[in-house]
Parts: sequence; C-alpha cells; structure tokens
Amino acid sequence: MRRVTLWIPIALTALLTVSVGSAQRQPDVAIDPDDIGGTVRGPNGPEAGVWVIAETTDLQTRYRKIVVTDDQGRYVIPDLPDASYSMWVRGYGLVDSRKVTARRGQQLALTAEPAPDAKAAAHYYPANYWLSLMEVPPRSAFPMTIPPAPGATGRGGLPPQPGEVANQGEWIFTLKRGCQACHQLGLQATREIPKSLGVFDSSAAAWDHRLRAGQVSMIGALNNFGYQRGLAMFADWTDRIAAGEVPPAPPRPQGLERNVVITLWDYGTDRAFVHDIIASNKRNPTQNAYGPLYGPDWSAGALAVLDPVKHTTSMVPVPMKVERDRPKLRTWSSQTMELPSPYWGEEIVWTDPVNPNQPHIDRQGRVWFNSQMRADQPAFCKTGSTNPYARNFPLDQPAKGLAAYNPATGRFELIDLCFSGQHGIFANDADQTMYFSSGFGIGWFNTRVWDETHDEQKAQGWCPAIIDTSGDGWIGEYTRANEPFDRAKDRMVAGPQGYGVGYNMADGSAWYAAGVFGGRAAAVPGKIIRLNRGSNPPATCVMEVYEPPFGAGVAEEGYHPQGIDVDSNGIVWVALSSVHLASFDRSKCKVRNGPTATGQHCREGWTLYPVPGPTFKGTDVRTDFFYYNQVDLFGALGLGANVPVVNGTGSDSLIAFDPATRRFITMRVPYPMGFYTRGLDFRIDDPNAGWKGRGAWAANNNRVVWHTEGGKGTPSLMAHFQVRPDPLAK
Repeated sequence: MRRVTLWIPIALTALLTVSVGSAQRQPDVAIDPDDIGGTVRGPNGPEAGVWVIAETTDLQTRYRKIVVTDDQGRYVIPDLPDASYSMWVRGYGLVDSRKVTARRGQQLALTAEPAPDAKAAAHYYPANYWLSLMEVPPRSAFPMTIPPAPGATGRGGLPPQPGEVANQGEWIFTLKRGCQACHQLGLQATREIPKSLGVFDSSAAAWDHRLRAGQVSMIGALNNFGYQRGLAMFADWTDRIAAGEVPPAPPRPQGLERNVVITLWDYGTDRAFVHDIIASNKRNPTQNAYGPLYGPDWSAGALAVLDPVKHTTSMVPVPMKVERDRPKLRTWSSQTMELPSPYWGEEIVWTDPVNPNQPHIDRQGRVWFNSQMRADQPAFCKTGSTNPYARNFPLDQPAKGLAAYNPATGRFELIDLCFSGQHGIFANDADQTMYFSSGFGIGWFNTRVWDETHDEQKAQGWCPAIIDTSGDGWIGEYTRANEPFDRAKDRMVAGPQGYGVGYNMADGSAWYAAGVFGGRAAAVPGKIIRLNRGSNPPATCVMEVYEPPFGAGVAEEGYHPQGIDVDSNGIVWVALSSVHLASFDRSKCKVRNGPTATGQHCREGWTLYPVPGPTFKGTDVRTDFFYYNQVDLFGALGLGANVPVVNGTGSDSLIAFDPATRRFITMRVPYPMGFYTRGLDFRIDDPNAGWKGRGAWAANNNRVVWHTEGGKGTPSLMAHFQVRPDPLAK
C-alpha cells in the first residue's frame, strides 16, 4: 500500500508532539489524522518487537488497539475512533511503562521500562511458559497404576478398582484437556495461591480446597492422576514458583508478527462464558461485512452481540421450544457448592438455562447454533420409531436442539435434533447441509428441506462410527435385505466422542476429530474419522478411521485431535494436544478399509509440525493447548489461501502456519493476559481495501473470565486480528 505523508504546519506539529521521558525528540513517523505514531526507546536505544497499547473507555464499550514496534522502535496505531487514549509499552524483558494520555493525530515518544529482575519480567509471560515449570512423570514411569479416589465405591458393593495411565502422552492429555478445557493453566490466577482462598498448612491443602471451591469442582480431574500424586504435582509447581523459579523468556515478535494489529472490545458480562463466536459465512467470508458478531453465552442463555463499527454491545435471550421444561433441564454447572468461591463467595453465578454454543451464519444471514430446548427426546429419534435412522441406530436420550436466529426480524426458529452436536460446519452444497460431530458419530441437518417443509424429521439424519473392517463397502442395519448389523464382521469405534468437525469441499465427505474424552485407555492417540454418506444413508454410510502416528517405530508422536478442518485441496488439518499442527493427506493411504484399517494403517498420510513454544520440565513435550483450528480458505488474513490457524488457547494467541515456508506466525494478545480462545472466524469486509478490509476474529472464551488480567469484574473480549504489509502501514 502506498504511504501518504501527512503535512501539518510546524506550529501545529509542535503542539501535537508529546515526548515522555525522552531527552531528545525522535524523528516523526508518517501518520494520518486518526492515527497515533512515534517511537519506543529504552536505556540502550530503540526497543524492537514490543507492544504499544492504546486503551479508551470513552466509547460505549472499552476499546483497545495494540501494535508492535519495528526494528527501529517505531510504531503506528492506525484508524482510531475519536477518543482520549491511555497508552503504554509492554514487552518481554520489560515491565509496563508509565501510562500517558494521548489523542489521535499525535506523535508520541515512549520510554520503555526494563524489568529490574527475571521475576518481574516473567510476570508478563503467557500461561504456557509458566506451565513449563510443572514436572510431569518421565516416560519410564509408565504404565502407572492410579489408586481409587478417596471415598470411591466399587460396583455391586465390591471394593473400587485401581486404574492405569498407559503412557506419558495419556498423562499429559489428561492434564491439558482435563484442566484447560475450561481455563488456562499457568496464568497468575492458577500459578499462585490467592490470599482470598484462606490460610493452609501446606500448598497441597490449599490445592485441595481450591479444587473443591465454587460451582464446578475440579477434584474429579485431579483424581485422574491419583489424588495424592496429583496434589503433590500441583503443590510442587506453585511452591517452586513462590520460591522464585521463573520460566524461560518467550521470544519477542519477529518478521510478520510485527505487522499484526489487534483491536479489542469488551463485550458480554463479568460472568460470561461465551463459548465461541461467528463473524461471517465460513464458505463466503464477504457476507455480513462490517456487521455484528455473535457469541453464544453458555451461562447466560443468550447471544452476546458486538457491533464493531458503532462500538456497541447487546444481549439477545435465547428461548426454549417447550418453556415449561426449563426447570427440568440439567444445568451444566452445579447449582450448589461444597466450598465458597474465592471470587463470588456462595453466590450462584452460572444458571446455565439453555447452554447455547458454536454458531454459524448461513446464506440468508441467520445465526445457527445448538441450544437446549426441551426435556424429552422426540419419538421419531428413539427405539421403536419407523425413522430409518432411528431403526439403524436409535437415540433415546434427550439431545440439544438447533436454533436459527434472524437478526433482520429478531425471530428464532427452534428445531428438535435427535443428536447433540459438539461442533457444526456448513457444507457448500445446494442443500446447505450442516454437519455435526456427536458422541456416536456424525449427524446432519438439511436447511433447504427445513425451509421448504419445516419438517424436522425429514431434514436430519445420522450415522454411527461403524468401520467397514470387512472391506465389503457395506455397514449398518439396512444393508443386504435388512440383515442386522454384524459386529463380528464390521466394527464400531470404541468411545468415539466427536468434537471438531470439517467438510471436504473436494469430495463431499465429512470428517470429525475423536479425542475420545471418555476412558483413558482409548484417549491416546485419538482418531480422525471420515464419513461418506453414499446415495442412500444410513445404509450406505461408510466410515474410515485414522490415528495420528503413535507408538513403536514413530520418530515423532502425535495424539489427541480436537480441532479439525479441511482445505480446498482436500488436505485435513488437525490441532493435536501433543502441540502439533498435523496435516493428513488421504490420497497417500495404501489402505482405507478392511480388517487392518483400524487406526495406525496410514502413517504415511500424516505430517506433524511442532508448534513453537516451551516444553514441560524435563521433557520434549510442549505445553500449549489448542482448543480448535480452522483453515483460512480465502486468504482473509492476507497470508494466502488455505492457511491453517490454530487457537493458542494456552498462550493468549492465534497461530498461523504457512504451508509453503513451513513457518508459524504467532499473533499474541499481550493485554489483557489470559486471552483464552475456543474457536475463530475469518471475514473480508471489503476485498478492495487491502489489509484494512480483512482479518480474523476470536473471543476470550474463558469459563472463568475473572481469571483474565483485571480479575473480578472483567467481561469477555472480542479481538480482531489483522496483518498489514509492514509495521508502519497506516
């Protein structure tokens, strides 16, 4: 983009120039009237790769914009709304500089403040760096026997039986998914024992109390390590930190990372659990240009809405299909507590009335998401129904429904689904089919049929994860003249709890990631599963299963897929808990079904890319946690088409990967610390506006938003990530 120099009369320039703590005025950088630009210097000269933060509360909601300095310490914060801003510098090796007040159009020289010691510097490191100080058992310690939890009872009056953790990967999977599914491990709220918790004889006792406090007890997660062993691990970690141990320093942003511009808005409430967000149609990122963003607030039972142009927020309550069933619904969070919360005391802050999650926007601009709507299961889903899908695989337990919100009319369409969808994705087919991962396999909903008939039964279908191990191309009850499913011939995948789901536009197949959250024995390495519905589902549904490389003969192991997406070339991209971004190319597989196609039969299809970051103490296993991932199909970030991006859920970041150069680009949110993302979305507001008309969106989806820097009272956050051509582009 051509840079235009703004000419201002000398006298006016003098009035608009502010120098803070600098004995000598630095040369101006080119800015527009709605920008703030300048330099950052420390005692040893220009500070490169540090963040300059502008924050205001003058708008309807708190607004922040963050940029990175170039190699000469220069910065430009572009396109600021008219307001008064508090500005300061944050960076690794520094402590926060003194905040100063500025308005757009100013040249502002800022002075960086070096950290007085390693501990002060480490305060600003992301959570995954602090987590790297935790000591996990070495590989040689496995398999490991896990004693029964205190107070546990066995079945049928028998004594409770011990469990087993098979390998180190399973232990780390349990640590990451069991704890970080809700919040980061390593941010200040978890690496320290807060005084508000009380006074205890030991850190182990403090951890026991902490894990029982509030509405959601974490003792169950602790018991997966063995109660005493788990307490000792966490207590040792916090004791060493309290004694002054600090993690290695993260690198400052380099290369393209210095071109990143991050804009943040407060939205939602200080009790929000905004599960995910949507900005556009994932198959048409120019849809909803400059429009509102929607995030289902799991706890409030509402859509949290942000208008990024007007800088306004709102909440849209989500109704139920059978309103009288509301008191009957199981709440996700306990409505009682064993011990008071150190933040909220005995106040019940989560009522979880309908648990909306995982939104999408269709071609008509409707916002679709899953939500609880009724207490019972429709008859057409259950055993005894004539529905072919229910006859093939009945679903008797109540499931979440599907809601479609029309922003133009403010009306909801409420739809019964037989299956609960963990995540969904729109295909790009004529039917605008939505695919959902579920606890048994994959379900789908045909929105064209729904719009034409409003018949819920006709619009949906599902197939369980039954693998064609016989290799004859047939599975299910309705094959071969209604012969029953032969489990000796074909095999159902054990515990295939699906999470992420993707759609392959190249061949029309659907994929889902089965991290297998139920039962340790099946948890590692997890699986990705492919569905081809065929011409007459459910009879023609054929599934294929593939496991990341793991075990004997594998140089680099991968495990626990959770996020999944497919690029326009049909390459499957998976975020792994082993902290790899993995690609899977099915065309390389020599075997796809049959008796040997049970998981580790296509290692040649996988390529594992270790994502940069620290490792657990004494291991080569990285500490970050990736909740999800998505492919930037249309180049909305400006890095090219088909660029996969993972959620650096444990590291305050989105992390893009350039398949051509095999390089990662970390886009870090340095303030407020504790930025926890579950998903992301891409949008192109104006394809002709260069970098300003495009970007990625993500939100702080922390289960406990008060863990974020700022503490109690902090609401959720929406972030817009943009990559400009250079650090001074306006």
